Amino acid sequence: MIVLVGLLVITGISLFLGLRKNKLIFLTVPFISIFLYFLVQIIMVPAPFFETLKFIFSLS
Repeated sequence: MIVLVGLLVITGISLFLGLRKNKLIFLTVPFISIFLYFLVQIIMVPAPFFETLKFIFSLS
């Protein structure tokens, strides 16, 4: 729940700054933060990294 609130706060702040300052870089921050969270969750799995990716995306 804390992660969800954190991502919502990051999204709100970056939307506010992106629309206020007309900089597109602020609008990419939520996507980068979600990708980094997803990557950290994959790394935390005790199986090897590429096997975990194959399992998640069903690559064989």
